[in-house]
Amino acid sequence: MGEIILPRRLFLWCMALIYMVAFVSLYVQIPGLYGNDGLLPARWQLRYTGKPLLEQLLTSPTLLWLGPLLGLDTQTAMELLCLTGAALSLAASLLEPLRDSLVFFCLWALYLSMYQVGQVFLYFQWDNLLLETGFLCVLVAPLTLIRGSRAVRVHDPVTFWLIRWLLFRLMFASGVVKLTSRCPTWWGLTALTYHYETQCIPTPLAWFAHQLPVWWQKLSVVGTFVIEIPVPFLFFSPLRRLRLAAFYMQLLLQVLIILSGNYNFFNLLTVTLCLSLLDDRHVNFWLRKADKSGDENNDSKLLLWLSRLVELLVWALTIFGTIICFDLQVDSAKNAVSSRTAFTYHQFNQFLKTVTIPCIWIGVLSLTWELVASMFRCACISGFLKRFWGMIQWTVFAAAAASMFAVSLVPFSYVEYDSHSRLWPGVRQAYGLVDRYQLVNSYGLFRRMTGVGGRPEVVIEGSNDGNTWTEIEFMYKPGNVSASPPVVTPHQPRLDWQMWFAALGPQTQSPWFTSLMYRLLQGKREVIELIQTDVSKYPFHEEPPTYLRAHRYRYWFTEPKADGSFPERWWRRVYDEEFYPRVHLGNTFLEGMLTQFGLKDKSASRRVSNTAVAQAVRWVRAQVRGVPAHTLIWTLLACSATFCLLQGLRNKNRHAEQTAVTDEAAEKVDDPNEGGDESLSDHSEEKQAEEDESEKNTEDEEEEENEQKLVGENDDEEELVKKDETHDESF
Repeated sequence: MGEIILPRRLFLWCMALIYMVAFVSLYVQIPGLYGNDGLLPARWQLRYTGKPLLEQLLTSPTLLWLGPLLGLDTQTAMELLCLTGAALSLAASLLEPLRDSLVFFCLWALYLSMYQVGQVFLYFQWDNLLLETGFLCVLVAPLTLIRGSRAVRVHDPVTFWLIRWLLFRLMFASGVVKLTSRCPTWWGLTALTYHYETQCIPTPLAWFAHQLPVWWQKLSVVGTFVIEIPVPFLFFSPLRRLRLAAFYMQLLLQVLIILSGNYNFFNLLTVTLCLSLLDDRHVNFWLRKADKSGDENNDSKLLLWLSRLVELLVWALTIFGTIICFDLQVDSAKNAVSSRTAFTYHQFNQFLKTVTIPCIWIGVLSLTWELVASMFRCACISGFLKRFWGMIQWTVFAAAAASMFAVSLVPFSYVEYDSHSRLWPGVRQAYGLVDRYQLVNSYGLFRRMTGVGGRPEVVIEGSNDGNTWTEIEFMYKPGNVSASPPVVTPHQPRLDWQMWFAALGPQTQSPWFTSLMYRLLQGKREVIELIQTDVSKYPFHEEPPTYLRAHRYRYWFTEPKADGSFPERWWRRVYDEEFYPRVHLGNTFLEGMLTQFGLKDKSASRRVSNTAVAQAVRWVRAQVRGVPAHTLIWTLLACSATFCLLQGLRNKNRHAEQTAVTDEAAEKVDDPNEGGDESLSDHSEEKQAEEDESEKNTEDEEEEENEQKLVGENDDEEELVKKDETHDESF
């Protein structure tokens, strides 16, 4: 693989932005989710038993244990950690020196602290993915703050390879679990005929995608399987063009998901992982910069033709295998392409048993190649001390990369039981030791398609008299059939997401829902702001409702009218069943559920902290209150991108000026009378004689000393030019 300096820098910049998005998105929801009057107060997760601080940190690794030392309650401490993470990641996105290993370690520790007390609202796969990727950033990023240099290190390709391995595990597992789950919609290739309307928070484009013909939806499922199962093997291809093709196929899938669904920062994080498939040549191609490596020109024609032949063979096998496995046939009568799954579950299970262990060996060989190549580069460093220091660094990071790879085999092998049981027990023991830190995780998105009989949706209703009921409309999730689906990426409204999960089963499977009903009856503003940021749009903002109840409905996207025009409503719905009975404060059922799930707060109310830090945190909260989270996030992203763009343009102009000055100076050296500035004609004859003598001496020197003499001439020429005021400013 070629140089990875630019993809690595781009990867770290994107990770800084994603961290910022994650911290800001979580920060605005802390009071309603984890505050003292929130749905699941975080302080319940921190049991102060009198144990030493170090022992508490090892048991539950979260910096929130330090809150009492600063005189902060748990909610204020969480907000402080989120603000610190947001500020640190924003600074890292603006200033490259701050994209440092220590900075990324702090960001990882801060987000892990949130995760440890986040409970059900933070138990999403993208939270695990962010923590795992964030820890890898600690290995990938340079130690700028300590070393004072962002110079390339010989072990950089080794640590950056871990990003590629993580991407492989993510995509391969996501494709495999769709079939191992035995979901009939995935096996019948009809999953996308339901997906667009049943996903958690669809976008407006999802309505249009849902209207596509069934044969196209089935063909899209086939394309998804191809991109997620066979294509990830190309991540480790020694042929550059195959890796680039795999990159663009993954990018296509992620962009389509972003356009049709609101999956917060998950898809942006996946695209960031895909940067590990690129090299400097391709990034320079994006930037329209000349490639100085000349690698392709150095390749022999024979190797070039062989690589093209291998590429052709790979794509031919991929296309042929797709046609055979999914029985693709062109139906000219219907102008469509028919498809069906032409293999059985048993055959696919045998395929998994066959390829899982070879997948591991492919990873071993690929990592070994990177280790050997980097060791060779380290051995070629000139200077004993530099070479010795490089070998020490290589040893440390090679051991870290090998350890991370070995531990990751445990969650990766979950896709096939027999392969998992054949792993070395020592690896499983090591995984058990680091599991609490979320260093490696198992993945498998969209395992089963829900809502086949219509998307279930819980609708909460409130009343003051028990007769007239008013629906409580959420800001993001479907409710009002006339409201258009929102676009909130990369923000994740975590209550809306959990409402989607709650609708899939009985209310007893979602204990937090009882807490939601209880807090709404109490009229807690923090919880109301999770439903409507603008509290004035909440129907009971003046007075809490006396009664609450919840019903389950079935939702479907509407269809275009017969004349092809768009309908007036986005959704249609039918009543399904009661989800939560009518309750009020003091109601026997409500009190029983609160006691059953341990949601009754029996501890005494805590005194509000008035330290300077607590007051500063409350001041920041007052400034952002009432601002929609997605608006706040996009504002920060736009400011960061604009600053980086202006900084890039400034550096480009500065580089162009320096290049022009260097070229001008070179022209003066070659022909000072014709190519020089007019001001040179005003110099004394003595200066001109010295220049002629310098040129004569240069012609008498040997060829190997020409470069040194040219440097000397440039120095003489600079002394002449510095006497001119205009040239002094330019230099």
